[in-house]
Amino acid sequence: MPIKIITTEDGSHSLFDEELNETYHSTRGARGESMHVFIKEGLEYWRAKNNTDQIRILEIGLGTGLNAFLTAEFCDQFNQDVVFTSLEPFPIKKELYENLNFYNSDEEKEILLDIHTSKWEDEVQLTNKFSLLKSQSKLEDFHTDQTYHIIYFDAFAPSKQPEVWSVNNLKKCYSLLESGGVLTTYCAQGQFKRNLSAAGFGVETLQGAMGKKEMVRGLK
Repeated sequence: MPIKIITTEDGSHSLFDEELNETYHSTRGARGESMHVFIKEGLEYWRAKNNTDQIRILEIGLGTGLNAFLTAEFCDQFNQDVVFTSLEPFPIKKELYENLNFYNSDEEKEILLDIHTSKWEDEVQLTNKFSLLKSQSKLEDFHTDQTYHIIYFDAFAPSKQPEVWSVNNLKKCYSLLESGGVLTTYCAQGQFKRNLSAAGFGVETLQGAMGKKEMVRGLK
């Protein structure tokens, strides 16, 4: 099978794509990386600076569903409404998502399974505070009238999918963000930071996750 489950150093699962020779998360810790890059430096950062009843998030790369799952957990913990839109042109197979170990209870397992089994292209209320709209499309093909407060940019690395990280795609992300919105990503490649800047973003280089030196947050 070209994609297989692996266990990262913090005990949480990730996936390894043999064709791309790339993991879906840091091998140092899938859950730890997602918590740091997307929840702490994205969701928590934006929420601390803004007061709104509902937060709209766009994710580039649903993948294992970990970021969506952790966001749903956050919603429950902090009583925060989130409308979560996730793009994924290549959904993972049932035998993979059914065996991921992100959850600690049967209730949490149901949320993870619902993330993967919910209908595509329709907004679905998965919990009292978390709704999900999955679109099986690439960023460059995605069309919406919606704007977002936060973008989780979690595509495969620029060395594997350079087209996803193009200036044009980043300009699209900029246009999709509300004023004051943020784009957060694990990537701190120099060319990516230059592309972010060319697209109009203010660029912050932050401490990376799980021993990684750097990560990046783009500000509108």
